[in-house]
Amino acid sequence: MHSTRSEFDRITDRRNTDSLKYDCAAARGMPEGLIPLWVADMDFRAPEPVRTALTRMADSGVFGYTVPGADYYGAVTEWFSRRHGYRFERDHILISPGVVFALAAAVRAFTAEGDGVLIQRPVYYPFTEVIADNRRKVVNSPLVLGADGRYGMDFEDFERKLIERAVRLFLLCSPHNPVGRVWTAAELERIGDICARHGCLVVADEIHCDFTFPGFQHTIFPSIKDSFAQNCILCTAPSKSFNLAGLQISNIVIANKTLRRAFKAEIAKTGYSQPNLPGVVACKTAYGEGGVWMEELKAYLLENLNCLRAFLAERIPKITLIEPEGTYLLWLDLRALNMTRGEMRTLLVEKAGLWLDDGAMFGPEGEGFQRINIACPRPILVQALEKLARAVSSAAER
Repeated sequence: MHSTRSEFDRITDRRNTDSLKYDCAAARGMPEGLIPLWVADMDFRAPEPVRTALTRMADSGVFGYTVPGADYYGAVTEWFSRRHGYRFERDHILISPGVVFALAAAVRAFTAEGDGVLIQRPVYYPFTEVIADNRRKVVNSPLVLGADGRYGMDFEDFERKLIERAVRLFLLCSPHNPVGRVWTAAELERIGDICARHGCLVVADEIHCDFTFPGFQHTIFPSIKDSFAQNCILCTAPSKSFNLAGLQISNIVIANKTLRRAFKAEIAKTGYSQPNLPGVVACKTAYGEGGVWMEELKAYLLENLNCLRAFLAERIPKITLIEPEGTYLLWLDLRALNMTRGEMRTLLVEKAGLWLDDGAMFGPEGEGFQRINIACPRPILVQALEKLARAVSSAAER
C-alpha cells in the first residue's frame, strides 16, 4: 500500500460530523468559521488498510463484546520491537480507553490524596488536570529555554523537588508536548536515575513516539535499563500516529507484575473491561499494515514544517519557531510582538481567524507562546499562515 502526495493534500470536510476540532467552537467560547489548528488530531484520513478493515467490520453488522486476540498483541509488540527496538511481553499490556485515562488511573493507584506528583511545565495540560482533579498536589520542575532556543530539563531542581516534596510519582512527556523535544537517551537515563534514587515511579506518556524529525531518535524510557522497566508505567496508543483518537484505545505497558496488578485493579474500579471493537480492529491493522503510510506521513509533515519555517522567516520574523525534534505540534514564540494575552487573542482569533492553543494553558511558563498543529493539508496551512501574516502586519501598522 502506497499513499500519494494527493492523499495528504486531500481536504476532508469534517464540519457537521460532531468533530471536537471543527464543531465545538461556540461551546468553547470561540467564534464560528475559524481555521482550527489547535487540538492534536490530524486532518488526514487513516491508512487505507485501516479504513478497509473497519468497513469489513461494519459490514458484518455484529458489534458484540470484544476480547483482543493474539494477532492484536502481536501487532502491538512487533511495532515497538521493529520501530523502537523495545520488546515486551504480551502479558505486560493492559488496554485502556486512552492515555489520559491511564495517567489518571496511575495517579490514583500509586499516590494518596494530598501527595505531590511532579510534572515539567510547560506541558500537556491534562497532566495538571489529572493531578488536581484527583486531589493531589502539582509539583512543577519547569523546563528551561536556553539561549540556543532549545528546552532542557533542570536536573538539580528536579531532584530537589523530589526530595523536598517527597514525590513518589513523575509524569514524563516524551516526546515532549508542546515544546517538541525528543529527549536523548542520556537525558532520560539521568532523570531515571534520579527517580530510582528517591523511590519515584515514572509514568511515561510516549503517545507521540512515532513522530521524530530527521536527525532525532526517540528512546523508549523503559528500554534504557531493566531497572527502569521495573519502575515505569509506559503509556502508548495508535491514536496520534494513525489519527484514531476517536476510537479510544491505548496500550499501557507495565513490566513489573506488582505495579501491573495495582494498575489493573484501579482500572477495574472504573467499571471498564473490554475495549471497543472498532478500536481493536483499527489498532491491530494500523500497527500491522501502516508502516509505509507512517513514513509517507512523516515526510509530508517535514515538508509542512519546512514551509512554516520559511514562511515565518520571510514574512513574520517577529514570530520565532522553537525548532521541533518530534511531534506534529509546533511551539511558537510570539513574545516579540509585545502583546498582552487579551491582545494576542484578538490578533489570532478576531483578526487572523485562527484557532491555536494559547501557550498559557500549558502552564504560566507558556505565556506569550502558541501551539499550532501542522498535521493538515498544506493548502490549509498556507492559508492560515497568510491570514496570520496579514493580521500581524496590520497590527504593526497601527
